[in-house]
Amino acid sequence: MLIDHAIIHVRSGKGGEGHISFARFKYVPKGGPDGGNGGDGGNVFLFADPDVDTLLDFTGRHDWHGHDGGNGQAKQAAGRDGEDLRIPVPLGTLVYDQDTGETLADLDAPGKEILVAKGGRGGFGNEHYKTPTLQAPRVATPGEPAQERNLRLELKLIADVGIIGKPNAGKSTLLSRVSRATPKIAAYPFTTLSPILGITELVGARRMVLADIPGLIEGAHQGHGLGTQFLRHIERTRLLLHLLEVEPADGSDPIANYHIIRHELASYSPALAEKPELLLLTKMDLLDPAAARQAASRIAESLGKSLLPISAATGLGVPAALEACWKLLHQPQPA
Repeated sequence: MLIDHAIIHVRSGKGGEGHISFARFKYVPKGGPDGGNGGDGGNVFLFADPDVDTLLDFTGRHDWHGHDGGNGQAKQAAGRDGEDLRIPVPLGTLVYDQDTGETLADLDAPGKEILVAKGGRGGFGNEHYKTPTLQAPRVATPGEPAQERNLRLELKLIADVGIIGKPNAGKSTLLSRVSRATPKIAAYPFTTLSPILGITELVGARRMVLADIPGLIEGAHQGHGLGTQFLRHIERTRLLLHLLEVEPADGSDPIANYHIIRHELASYSPALAEKPELLLLTKMDLLDPAAARQAASRIAESLGKSLLPISAATGLGVPAALEACWKLLHQPQPA
């Protein structure tokens, strides 16, 4: 199950306390100050880890704390620095300050990191305050306090191709056909309840990452159906692969279905609606060849767009569709 949002509390380590002590030597009746400094508290970092694909680890653990610095000791012994806490999150995680709403980071590249809570600096021991005129200071400072903050984490999947369309348009079947992903497939709406990633490999060691986005319905941008919780995942994709049933099982019109999805994209984000799009007409195996060709011609003419007929069940047209995706992804961008 994809968990794509979480709220957590992070706290760095506090600085260790400085120490007050005086050296005692056999032949030195009044030894000098030798209290050591406290160690620095540990920092808390978030970093993008390609091996993590969900925020599931944060659902059962709300608090993430760095390690405190050790206290200073006698004989000028400094306290040990607190160990940093490094928290792995999926690629594509957006980090917000939950209290202010400020965007702190977009961890969209492997290894990219952000310091979210800085450890407190260790306090000074009395040896630090020794001067020619103050040879026996009896003062030390406490370590700096820990830094705390509440964070909101939101995951937006990063994929080359976002597969979109109304429920039961054949998205999951296509993804399972072209990759090793195993989405649930059934003949009822909302079979896929969370985005699923799959990697398809083409001839010549070429690879594409595809994301099966749960079915959209009219009013999705207002929260209807699965709502906006998954629309944001499409924002990370470079190409939209829009699937239309040639003869929808619910009796709806494929042309109207196309416009419904396009309206939802534009209503959610105009920039999203401007992404390159490849239109596939699915489930062509359910009609006889003559009827399928006639339906494809009618739909293409009505929409004023070219489309590729496919059948994910039989493999008809699927290789050509993948090649078309690759070509669109790698076509020269306008200067």
